[in-house]
Amino acid sequence: MARLDAGPGPGVARPEQIAGKTGLEMMEAMLRGDIPYAAIAKTLDFTLMSVAPGRAVFQGAPLAQHLNPLGTIHGGWFATLLDSALGCAVHTMMPPGRGYTTAELGVNLVKALTPKVPRVRAEGKVIHCGRQLATAEARLVGADGTLYAHATTTCLVFEMASRG
Repeated sequence: MARLDAGPGPGVARPEQIAGKTGLEMMEAMLRGDIPYAAIAKTLDFTLMSVAPGRAVFQGAPLAQHLNPLGTIHGGWFATLLDSALGCAVHTMMPPGRGYTTAELGVNLVKALTPKVPRVRAEGKVIHCGRQLATAEARLVGADGTLYAHATTTCLVFEMASRG
């Protein structure tokens, strides 16, 4: 977090910061703290850890503020962390000027999670990336390898409109 917070912090990159960059170059710039990272990551206590072509890894801390009324981590926290890993894995495959949006997200929670687990990792990888559609899968695992959830996505791929 210190590396990310040493940069511009959470927010939205300015058009000139990302002009002409591939999705992978944007994600690498975010990791270096050169451009803002997503505010939702700060809100829900998770961090981008690494990216590579077709891959993205996030780490999160399941905390008391993420609990549902039954005393386990809310499914929305699982889904948001997995959606971030899935989407950013797809993002690494985008050429300059191309973007994506989630069209479908499927999440399977397989084991309850509580704040007794200090951290989990969401590891996303692209299955297919075409001109119009991309698919990816992700797993949410503990440090000991325990699987807590897995997910898939279908993303629409499109030409980005200029922001101005």
